[in-house]
Amino acid sequence: MTNATRTATQPGWLEKITYGFGDFGFNLYWTTISAFLLIFYTDSFGLSAAAAGTMLLTTKLVDACVDPIMGAVSDRTRTKWGRFRPWLVWGGVPLALSAVATFTTPDLAEGGKLIYAYLTFGLMMALYSVVNIPYGALSGVLTNNPQARTQINSFRFVGGFLGGTFVTFMTPKLVKWLTAQYGNGNEVIGWQLTLALYGVVACLIFFVLFLTAHERIEPVAEVQVSPLKDIGDLVKNGPWLIMFVLALVIMITISTRMGASAYYIKYYVGKPELVGSFLTVYGFALAAGSLVTPLLTRFIDKRRLLIILMVLVGVLSSLFFFIPKDQIGLMYTLQIAIGLCLGPKSPLTFSMYADCADYNEYKTGRRATAMTFAAATFSQKLGGALASFVIASVLAGLGYVANQAQSGASQTGIVLLISVVPGALALLAAVIMCFYNLNDSRLAQIQAALSERKSKL
Repeated sequence: MTNATRTATQPGWLEKITYGFGDFGFNLYWTTISAFLLIFYTDSFGLSAAAAGTMLLTTKLVDACVDPIMGAVSDRTRTKWGRFRPWLVWGGVPLALSAVATFTTPDLAEGGKLIYAYLTFGLMMALYSVVNIPYGALSGVLTNNPQARTQINSFRFVGGFLGGTFVTFMTPKLVKWLTAQYGNGNEVIGWQLTLALYGVVACLIFFVLFLTAHERIEPVAEVQVSPLKDIGDLVKNGPWLIMFVLALVIMITISTRMGASAYYIKYYVGKPELVGSFLTVYGFALAAGSLVTPLLTRFIDKRRLLIILMVLVGVLSSLFFFIPKDQIGLMYTLQIAIGLCLGPKSPLTFSMYADCADYNEYKTGRRATAMTFAAATFSQKLGGALASFVIASVLAGLGYVANQAQSGASQTGIVLLISVVPGALALLAAVIMCFYNLNDSRLAQIQAALSERKSKL
């Protein structure tokens, strides 16, 4: 296709809802990893905190290299169903099987278990990229309207946060129930069956999205270049570089709080039965914050709004350090407030990634939508990996012992990981965002220029 393909139609409500629900499916995996994988490896699988943290960091660093490769592959995919939609079907089942394998505990010594964890989790994350990178790029070709993109990504992250809420609330209950019903008290069977159920649900969601989505936006002209050229273009794309660093810092912020939450409630507060509800109210708050994002962007520029929100997250997170362990209500209130402020972050940043793809096309004549999203996802995965490593290193260094009462130093470390550390990172994110220069008026100029180019073809 040498000319732009644009239809007069915009995505309808069904398409927006099914696209948004797609992230519900991805969060059946992502939130399980973020909230429960580290504590699964230390408390159920049988790895030490140090070994688990190093494994998670190493595996995610290797996997992050898959993202730009997948971006280049999907940008160059040509089928009658489009570039990105087919990957939802092609990769859905392998991803589900790899997730079950990751949460399966073999009867091996710790060294053998560690090798198994490297292999299975590494495969799972690579297959996650195979499906998720095209999914993220899909939002950039459903429409070229910036406000519509924000709305689409708002739907996406409402679905994602609801998926995360479902996971944080239901996973402990499902693991317990499936362990009792089919595992004869063996919790590792409960984990395995829970991920099998999540895999079936995710595959169904991806198939429905494949049937309902429509890829409307093509580049002005197809110019086949090396994937390295696409990466080179991104390195010269100033707004994208800001978003890359921003995504890295924000993901460390979110993943540190999320990963530390289970330890905080279980070992500091001393009420492990509250882990599910503590994360659930946070998930609902994230979804609510995401849902109101299109309304907020009608009155506040995306750049300015994100700066305000990250400052609030920084302040509210730091306040967690001062909450006494018996003030459960205050913990929940602050957790909800942080979720409301963090909720708009995801639809805002992913809308900005699509804007960066427009800017790239404006500057170079090549769109490289999937590569733009893939490289951004690279920074997010790197952030998640660094967060897991930091949590595990802090726990190991302060004498954490699984399923036992923790020392005073260990408890202090856990509190810092959910409060001051992510708070400082959120404030850093606000500073980084000050350097982003694609405001609404600049984007309007870029869209007008691209439309003029397309009208001449």
